[in-house]
Amino acid sequence: MGASPEARQFAQFLESVSAKSSTPGLDLAIVRDIVDSNHKASTEPEGVTYAEVDAGGVPALWAIPEGADPDRALLHFHFGGSVTASMHSDRKAAGHIAKAAGARSLVVDFRLAPEHPYPAQLDDAETAYRWLLSQGYEPRNIGSTGHSIGGTLAVMLPLRLLAQGEATPGAIVSVSPWTDLTIQNASVDENEDNDKMLSRNTLELFRGAWLQEPGVDFADPKISLVNADLTGLPPTIVLYGEYETLADDGAQLGRRLKDFKVTSEVHPLPEGQHSFVLGAGRVPEVDEAIQQMGQWLRKHLGA
Repeated sequence: MGASPEARQFAQFLESVSAKSSTPGLDLAIVRDIVDSNHKASTEPEGVTYAEVDAGGVPALWAIPEGADPDRALLHFHFGGSVTASMHSDRKAAGHIAKAAGARSLVVDFRLAPEHPYPAQLDDAETAYRWLLSQGYEPRNIGSTGHSIGGTLAVMLPLRLLAQGEATPGAIVSVSPWTDLTIQNASVDENEDNDKMLSRNTLELFRGAWLQEPGVDFADPKISLVNADLTGLPPTIVLYGEYETLADDGAQLGRRLKDFKVTSEVHPLPEGQHSFVLGAGRVPEVDEAIQQMGQWLRKHLGA
């Protein structure tokens, strides 16, 4: 079984956006506008409304499915390597995931690098989480979700809370996470032609913008999750595309979760692209994966 025609069209769409955004000499503001246009790959989810909110000083956007469980919420982190994308580029994909989970989702518009390097994004994630708690949500009823750098933040936030001796969200959905900041995995070069969004060059640009501390060790467990102690993480599902430069990053995280006896599942999407959730509502393989995410959240939140 090869990829569906819709999956192939989606890959072509990602390729066209990447080609535009990597035009030499573009101003970063223009690159960001182009990357935000990735939202066009998702359909508008039916029966989902949106409301912008100030989550303790962090801009965010509620995606609210009809009939959503009032006691449960997702905290969603967008893609873009910390440098590009926004709550607007993830709005529809997050709405589809929220609908599958039967819970509202707070899409976090965290600060971007290079203006705001690490750990600004994680700080904003924590602020938004604390805002959800202030709104009356119980930690166990909150799902931490995201893709690409957002899939990394979805795991980093619970790890930070554990290190502080605090209650974590009840479940994690990490899609296409970037977990090895040394960028040494074989898939980075092996999938160079298959991955229509990311390349080694892009990853290095993102890394330089995000991690600006002089003498930073890219293998530091605080920033490379493959080296982190994952003890105590809530139930975690990892999904990644087999065509991604970061395919090995997702697979490695899956193995680490097992090593640390975390309740987990790993789902590689055959011929799947990086950040494939952006194809929500249009690509059958993606919709199937989103149903798996929704089931995971329904099963583990509130447990």
